Amino acid sequence: MKNHGKRFNATLKTFDIAKEFNFLDAIKTVKKNATAKFDESFDIAIRLGVDPRKADQLVRGTVSLPHGTGKTVRVLVMAKAPKDQEALAAGADHAGFTEYIEKLQSGWAEIDVIIATPDVMGEVGKLGRILGPRGLMPNPKSGTVTFDVAKAVAEVKAGKIEYRVDKSGNIHASVGKCSFDERQLADNLHTFFGSILRAKPQTAKGKYVKSIAFSSTMGPGVRVTEQSLTLANE
Repeated sequence: MKNHGKRFNATLKTFDIAKEFNFLDAIKTVKKNATAKFDESFDIAIRLGVDPRKADQLVRGTVSLPHGTGKTVRVLVMAKAPKDQEALAAGADHAGFTEYIEKLQSGWAEIDVIIATPDVMGEVGKLGRILGPRGLMPNPKSGTVTFDVAKAVAEVKAGKIEYRVDKSGNIHASVGKCSFDERQLADNLHTFFGSILRAKPQTAKGKYVKSIAFSSTMGPGVRVTEQSLTLANE
């Protein structure tokens, strides 16, 4: 069993971890117990009734959170001139092609998202073993392979995030910071959960959403009733 710190164990005594809360009460509980010395992320974990081993049940997508994530996202755009300059003008932290192929091959890791133009994907694709495990490989489905680099950079910087079900059928995402007010977190959670509902595979059988929990970076999970989030999206 994992050993937790005194703060974590003390938090467990402040609420019933077996109880399912209305989503607004769950937000309040997580925020109240986020007492670390840094601004903790506000996270959501959803267990889905899908079989990720089947290609037609692989739940993935992107969603733009109305209030962003609260994180500074470092963006690299892999593109040749003049698209590299367009990307920098739009707010990309890095842009270029050959020099960044070399930097990535050497282990450079000071980025969170890579966007690439279609004409360079032949070379970028060769970095699959490096970028894949880090979740950095550009993908047309997530909007990170495009000639409209300015739009892509703006969306990522504004709070567009990508999600994908893991091999156990779970989806995890950070949807803000615990310093966000309750309305901002509620808006982001509504938007994220709505995207998950719309991404339900047609081949999924039985109950689609099995469980939902909110948590902070350092805190325990707070169970949430599916109905309270579902009704908020109707």
